Amino acid sequence: MGVLSDYFRAADAASVVQALEQADGGSPLFTEPPAFDGVEAKHVDPTVVLAQLIAAVRQVEWRVDLVEETTVWPTSPAPGPDGPADDDDPWVTGPWVSELQLPARDTLAGVRDCDIPAVVARWVRAEELQGARSEDMQPLAEELVLPARRARSAGERLYCWTSL
Repeated sequence: MGVLSDYFRAADAASVVQALEQADGGSPLFTEPPAFDGVEAKHVDPTVVLAQLIAAVRQVEWRVDLVEETTVWPTSPAPGPDGPADDDDPWVTGPWVSELQLPARDTLAGVRDCDIPAVVARWVRAEELQGARSEDMQPLAEELVLPARRARSAGERLYCWTSL
């Protein structure tokens, strides 16, 4: 088992929360019909693996704050420094949804189609993608770029739904 990640675009955090409430926290990509336009991206967490893609696009070194995000789900107050009070707390169990800040969306949206193979060749060198092949990862990179482009064109944000 691993981390499940779905990336999608939405107008705002309120519409994301509303869709999650209707789906009992499930991915808004798997409702009928899907609540939002997006892509399933197993094991592509925003902080590390997506940030590695962003770093590859920008041709910079990865760093932990490369993709800034704001949690929009769960909606309960975040636990304090001592952590959640019990193991059933949604901050422990998930799922979690974060809004990616505009630089991440705009970086992905700005990738030219002709540059994707070179970007992916840099991306697969990341330690977290050890053993991944460019030809296997390129379709995923292309799928991640598309909703970013559509989000930017529509003035929307990118979100990541994550579950264990």
